[in-house]
Amino acid sequence: MEDNREKPARKEKIPRQAMPEQEPGVRVRNFLEVPLGYGAEQAVLEAKRCIQCKKPSCITGCPVDVDIPGFVKMIAEGDFIGAARRIKETNSLPAVCGRVCPQESQCERSCILGKKGDPVAIGRLERFAADCERAAGKVEIPECAPPTGKRVAIAGAGPAGLTAAGDLVRLGHEVTIFEGLHKAGGVLVYGIPEFRLPKAIVEAEVAYLESMGVKIVANAVIGRLKTVDDLFAEGFDAVFLGVGAGAPVFMNLPEENLGGIYSANEYLTRSNLMKAYLFPEYDTPIARGKNVAVIGGGNVAMDSVRTALRLGAENATVIYRRSRSEMPARAEEIHHAEEEGVQFKLLTAPVEYLGDEDGWVTGMRCIRMELGEPDESGRRSPVPVKDSDFIIPVDMVVVAVGTTANPVVPATTPGLATNRRGYITVSGETGETSRPGVYAGGDIVTGSATVILAMGAGKQSARAIHEFLMKKGA
Repeated sequence: MEDNREKPARKEKIPRQAMPEQEPGVRVRNFLEVPLGYGAEQAVLEAKRCIQCKKPSCITGCPVDVDIPGFVKMIAEGDFIGAARRIKETNSLPAVCGRVCPQESQCERSCILGKKGDPVAIGRLERFAADCERAAGKVEIPECAPPTGKRVAIAGAGPAGLTAAGDLVRLGHEVTIFEGLHKAGGVLVYGIPEFRLPKAIVEAEVAYLESMGVKIVANAVIGRLKTVDDLFAEGFDAVFLGVGAGAPVFMNLPEENLGGIYSANEYLTRSNLMKAYLFPEYDTPIARGKNVAVIGGGNVAMDSVRTALRLGAENATVIYRRSRSEMPARAEEIHHAEEEGVQFKLLTAPVEYLGDEDGWVTGMRCIRMELGEPDESGRRSPVPVKDSDFIIPVDMVVVAVGTTANPVVPATTPGLATNRRGYITVSGETGETSRPGVYAGGDIVTGSATVILAMGAGKQSARAIHEFLMKKGA
């Protein structure tokens, strides 16, 4: 007798589920989140694509050791809350990671399905699970180890500091974070725009850590209000430095001091913390240009140029000295920028600013570039093309070519070793510095990097700090 029962589709044949998004013409006029997130049906279908490898290489691609096959399987079975809790066993910020982590170059790059097709959308599923738990009001406070009596001070409430805090408090230590700004989150709050990472998401993740027992002291700049030595004198047994690398970098071009030329740090910080993105509800004094040029090709450049559009720019242009394939920004962010009408002048480098009699920028002289041999980063070096100068009219420029280390903590911490660029030097992956009991991680060690790498550094340092404290108590 012929079996007419419908046979289940092979998991590999299920197409990767597209993420619903705001239409470009709509979202460019608001600061609401662009990707809208999976619905339950989409999430389950996407999770069923996972073939549950016996040796899941996706886990090795995750800096915070998330049990990816485990939580994906739970979503496939409809246990959304359980999936969120499985993620939180090693990652205290899943709703953040699901939105801004570069999964395509980490966990998803290692997915076996990606060898012949599209990898499982791990990041989108992580976001879905975390959002489900929060929306259902079922955020569960994990059980922490018995108090050890040890106290840890953390300088900086960015991704590295928050991650270290979450891990250490679960191990039974008393943790206090000192944050220089008025809100916890670091780059998650003042650097990344609302349309990519809503402030409410960060606040919810921070509240989760506080509910576990993490104490947060805002408006407290370590190196000014208190020094590292002061923290030890107050009874802290260890210190973790996660202060980031927030000092702006400019290009030292002629007339760079003209009005209307900003660092991306200042531009995004003003927009985020002063709530300029809520204009006209908040009429904050942030620059609004009509012809805006953003120099750089990373995620910060994409954030800046897309912010400029939302603040009323008629023309928003990215100036990048290499080709599109060399741009370090996430492919998704570049794609979103193109959809929204951002113009790209690639293989182009600024050489001089032009201004009016009142001292405001009016133009930027640029030069065409061509790619030569690869440099130390592996990307082909841009070489100027002779006699190819041209002028771009601008009334505002945002320089997004990187950041450097803030010298406040090293300058006020005797015996803390730094390298020639001012970044704190550490031994191995533990984050241990030249000062006993002082650890560091994130951008203050590596220079500008991703949120998830900073989180990974915070997790590794938390392990090392725990071992240090337990030996100290022995």
